[in-house]
Formats: sequence, C-alpha cells, structure tokens
Amino acid sequence: MPAYVGGAMSDVVLLFSGQGAQKVGMGKDFHEASDTAKAMFAEADEALGMSLSEVMFEGPSEELTRTSRCQPALYLHGLVAAALLQEKVPSLKPVAAAGLSLGEFTAHAAAGTFSRADGLKLVARRGEFMEEACEATTGAMAAMIGGDPEAVSALASECDVDVANFNAPGQIVISGAVEGIDAAVAQARDKGIRKAVKLKVAGAYHSRLMQSAQDKLSAELAGVEMGSPTLPVVCNFGASEVSDPAEIRSMLEKQVTGSVRWTESIELLVSQGHRTFVELGPGKVLAGLVSKIAKDVVVHSVEDLESLEKAAEELA
Repeated sequence: MPAYVGGAMSDVVLLFSGQGAQKVGMGKDFHEASDTAKAMFAEADEALGMSLSEVMFEGPSEELTRTSRCQPALYLHGLVAAALLQEKVPSLKPVAAAGLSLGEFTAHAAAGTFSRADGLKLVARRGEFMEEACEATTGAMAAMIGGDPEAVSALASECDVDVANFNAPGQIVISGAVEGIDAAVAQARDKGIRKAVKLKVAGAYHSRLMQSAQDKLSAELAGVEMGSPTLPVVCNFGASEVSDPAEIRSMLEKQVTGSVRWTESIELLVSQGHRTFVELGPGKVLAGLVSKIAKDVVVHSVEDLESLEKAAEELA
C-alpha cells in the first residue's frame, strides 16, 4: 500500500458515481442486512411517491437505465453505502467529497449542503429534464482514447460539438449532434487520437443539446434550501472547491451543459495531500479513472456488502 501523506488513515475523500454505473440488484443486499439501509430506502420511496427501491433491486434493466431512474438510484445507493461504511468504521473522517456528474449532487448531500430528501427530488427532476432533452434532440457521444486534451478540444470545435468529460489522461468524451460526433469519430485518427468509439447513450449529455434541461434545473435549484457544506466539495464545472450556496447552485446548473473536469478535480485533491479515497457506487469506474490520474493513491470501492466489509476492514 502506498504511503499515506495526507493525514491519519481515517481521513478519506468520498467519491460518488455518475450515470452509467447503475446495475440491477444495486443496494439489495444493503437493504436485506441493515436497518439503516431499510429506513433510507423507505424514506426515498416515500419522497418520490414511487418504489425506486424495487427498480433498483429487481429492474428491469431498461427501466433502471432510464435517466430519470438511474440518477436518483445512484444518488440513493451512494448515500446508503456512505452511511453503512461510517457505521462500520466510526473513526472514519471524510475530509472532502467529489462526484462524477450526477455524483456531485450526492457529494453535496453527504456534505450536508442540502437535505437527503431535497437532493433526491432534485436529481429525480434533473434526470427527467435530461431525458426530455434527449428525446427532443438527436444527440450522440464518443470516447476519444489516447488523445491529448488540446487535440480533442480542437477536433470538437471543428466538428461543432462539445467536450463532455475529461475523465482521465487519454480518456476524453465528446458530445453533441449526431452528424458532428460522426464527423469527429471519422477524423480522430488524423488528429493523432488513437481510437474513437461511439457510446451507447440516450443523448448528448454535457453538451449544448442539454440547454433545456439546464434551464429547467436552474428553477428547481433556486427552490432548494442550501447551506455551506460541512466538508470541501470539489465541483465538476470549475474543478474547484465550492462552499457558497449561490456558487454551488451555479456550478450544479452549469455542469448540465458544461464539461466534467474529473482529471483536474482529482489532481486538485491529490495536490492537497489526500491519498485515501472511497468510491461509493457500483462497478469500480471511479477507482479505474483515479488510478490513471494519480499513481500514489489508494481507492477503496464500496458497492455491496462484500466490498463494504473489505473496505471497513482496511480502513478500521
């Protein structure tokens, strides 16, 4: 295990998953084993007026994959995982939080910026607005593998599309109108990008085609009571710490059409001396990205009971 230089071993940065990490069965074993989890799932179902837990536990996959379902599902799963880990390791001290896209909302809920229930309703609405924007536009996304940020940004600009995610070095995603994405994929090799892969997604997330969703979310954000987070939260849009409620609203709004600057966000946290991260969400996606961004860090991933026990043992 790499040496930890950022403080006590109990000091951890919480990382929350983004859309795409969802899978049928997520959270089911938490629910079966823990009264805390049972209460959180029941609270969420009541707040939404629907059985989100049933969609998470039983699917079907087509329903869980819907933007309006997977966003609140991942938000809830992340908060349940965080609560159960804290129960298992009472000495655990979260010292910062961040989340990929949707996960930024989960990070704020974990940091107390807004209530769990308010955040849940907010991400459910965000998912609905993004789903509506997908249906109203003809968008696509593509992963640019092995290209530097300048080359990918220049190609996106030439093809009149946007850079959606700077996920890790050599792993950048572009987003926009189908014809622009197709043109960028066709030209990628000529621009020194090793590989371009069109993604199976419902639409052009984090691009100008999500403007209608951003506008609607702005009104929802204005109506949610927010305070300053109890620990630093790094935002996607600015790749910076945010603490003022007005700035938090602005950053959560702008990331709907703006770039997710995940590489810079993790680099910022590492530059502050943080070396121990806990990923809360299915699939170990963030652990994979973080390992590409920073070499001398440890990421514990918690997605189910087995991984919860393992992380608790390592962090205790």
